[in-house]
Amino acid sequence: MSEQLERFLKDFGKKVKEIREVKKFTLEHLEFSTGIDSSDFNKIELGKTNITLRTFLKVAKGLEVHPKELLDFKFDLDKK
Repeated sequence: MSEQLERFLKDFGKKVKEIREVKKFTLEHLEFSTGIDSSDFNKIELGKTNITLRTFLKVAKGLEVHPKELLDFKFDLDKK
């Protein structure tokens, strides 16, 4: 995995966790509402997994946000 992708996944995961914590959702709540196992959701938040677009949409729906909100974080494409 490229360093750039690793950074993106970590930043994405931080954003997901931030939204989850603001909404006071537990991993178990999201497992129930999305069908994504709580341990897999934890991997998303830690940036340890590259999810599909289908999963991306499930995450957005489970967090009750528009999908674009999940990508609302600063990311430098040029940084190496």
